[in-house]
Amino acid sequence: MTPPVLYSFRRCPYAMRARMALWAAGVTVELREVKLAAKPSVLLAASPKGTVPVLVLGDGPDVGSVIDESLGIMRWALAQNDPEGWLAGEDAALIAANDGPFKHHLDRAKYPGRYEEDGGADHRAAALALLVPLEARLAGAPYLTGATRGFTDIALFPFIRQFAAIDPAWFAQQPLPRLQGWLDGLLADDLFANVMAKFAPWQAGDAPVLFGPR
Repeated sequence: MTPPVLYSFRRCPYAMRARMALWAAGVTVELREVKLAAKPSVLLAASPKGTVPVLVLGDGPDVGSVIDESLGIMRWALAQNDPEGWLAGEDAALIAANDGPFKHHLDRAKYPGRYEEDGGADHRAAALALLVPLEARLAGAPYLTGATRGFTDIALFPFIRQFAAIDPAWFAQQPLPRLQGWLDGLLADDLFANVMAKFAPWQAGDAPVLFGPR
């Protein structure tokens, strides 16, 4: 069997959640780590927008098909195998709030001055306000959609991790004890450690790097 090819970038939150779903599903891929400043031509041929992650299917009736959205890759992987029942824990509204307003403020809080339209807004405070409903939600269960981690937890986790890492001491002082515990638990999980292994940027002719649980 020819495994799917995954173009990824280790620190990209979109690629991170795709890798986590693929690993949890037990799907092995050929991983091609991308250097964003020198994107390979085969990536651009598969997905001209040039962002990661991109999954190129390698077998079956959809061979050669391209999935170039992280949520699509997550759903595809879990449709192959969903041992933890993640798909039952997909909350479209929470994910849309994360990928839209929260990501908007996260980018501007992390890179102040990069965006000309910023206008001096306090994006860190705005992003923090969007986390308050998550804190309330975790009062009823240890994860965002129930007793065990699911699709929504993994979809949001890399972005909240990125926000917390802007200023860890500041984040630790915020009145979000349940969310902080949720984040610490996912950071300490073997799943996260497994998908954050480091690989050199891929070049044409390199030996395949198989990525997935053995």
